[in-house]
Amino acid sequence: MTKRWWIVGGIVVVAVLALVAGPWVYGNWIAEDDAPAATVSTEGAQAAEGDIDGQWTVVPGSDPNTTAAGYTVHEILNGASVTVVGSTSEVSGSATIEDDKLTAGEVTVQVGKIATDSGRRDAQFALNVMNTGQFPTATFKLDGPVDLSSVPADGTTGTVAATGTLTLKGAERPVTVDIEVLRSGTDLIASGSIPVTFTDYGVTPPSLGFVTVDPTGTVDFLVSLQKS
Repeated sequence: MTKRWWIVGGIVVVAVLALVAGPWVYGNWIAEDDAPAATVSTEGAQAAEGDIDGQWTVVPGSDPNTTAAGYTVHEILNGASVTVVGSTSEVSGSATIEDDKLTAGEVTVQVGKIATDSGRRDAQFALNVMNTGQFPTATFKLDGPVDLSSVPADGTTGTVAATGTLTLKGAERPVTVDIEVLRSGTDLIASGSIPVTFTDYGVTPPSLGFVTVDPTGTVDFLVSLQKS
């Protein structure tokens, strides 16, 4: 009988330790923050070639360090604090520059193609959070001209402020974003992060017991453009 109680007691202790220590172990030894969203890099940049004025088109591709868009959020997952970054290279768009001013621009993202390191999370995001069957794309559209005359032509970056309309899940909201811009050779490269409160767009952050997502995050983009 004594031996049996020792066995039962041991099982109870192990169960309690697993319950209490499990999240701590997960948070300190297993869970890791994702790498930050891709941004403009000057590595290998060249001096600009040609006139910046003209019609420009976003160059799609499989390399997320060239053209990508997605989101960054913080969540509590199994008791661990984690920063999650989702992205896709399925991005299209165009821009018009006249007299060193960006006078028109629009970027469209295929929301259902945004991926993280978890297929389960991505399915929840696409189907239940963003309802991509009804709202397959997200867009940013420029609302006013942006002066690009301060953007260097020597392969270094400049930062400009832009105002526009962000559309998520069919809801439109005015936004302001600081855009880092690089002219390199014949390419025009730009990146930025737009702060968002998800409920402003009719998006309910998941709270499923094992995971709770913050009510705010950012919409991130990196686009490489070439003259049409």
